[in-house]
Amino acid sequence: MARITLILTLITLIMNSCSCTKKQALPCGTSQEGTMTIERTEKVVAYYPDFSRIDLVCGTMPSQQEESVIFCAEGAFTHDLLDEFAHTNIDGDHVSGGKRYTGAQCKDNSGAFTWTPDGGWKLTVGDYSKALDEAAAGGGMGFGQALIVTDGKAVKPLWRSGYNEYRALCEKDGKLCIVDSRGSVWYGEFVDRLVGYGVTWAIYLDMGPGWNHSWWRDGNGKVTEIHPQATRSKYCTNWITFYK
Repeated sequence: MARITLILTLITLIMNSCSCTKKQALPCGTSQEGTMTIERTEKVVAYYPDFSRIDLVCGTMPSQQEESVIFCAEGAFTHDLLDEFAHTNIDGDHVSGGKRYTGAQCKDNSGAFTWTPDGGWKLTVGDYSKALDEAAAGGGMGFGQALIVTDGKAVKPLWRSGYNEYRALCEKDGKLCIVDSRGSVWYGEFVDRLVGYGVTWAIYLDMGPGWNHSWWRDGNGKVTEIHPQATRSKYCTNWITFYK
């Protein structure tokens, strides 16, 4: 009996140790990293970049040696697995570096995110062709994606299902942020987490193995990779990129 008790005690200690280690690795709370504020709750991790401009970088992922870049992640969907980059292989028309490009048709794109130096950011629900024209004319950027949350409520019906680690570009309390799920969840649960976190709107950002590799830079220039274990796919086509 004493032996069984000892074994159970050891198991409990090991489980508690693992639990503490996990909590210490990703503690809940808010941290200020110079160019980035990170808020971690039990359900999401939110990145708030302190940026001066945004662009949609196409073709080649921003290098970690580009010191002006403080955050980058996959934006629009990639249509096909092509060995060579083409703007027509990005799902939906898009604006990069102030120039509009024709992309592939995508039925899942239910809105768009745009940004211009003078006008700031904007979410467009539905047809976003005019918004892209305005972004191009204003020397900005923009891309189409699937809407997740509008006016603080989940977009129904849900456009997808599946169990994965999810990411969205959001606005919360008047601030722009990128919100990741903490671990893999069902898509519907991720939407509920965004609503529970209190975002005003959210638009999907492409994820999945090879597409989830992303990184951010703190105020001292140190780069932290998100999903560092992921090997970036050679088929990635575009990245929403924030500059200090």
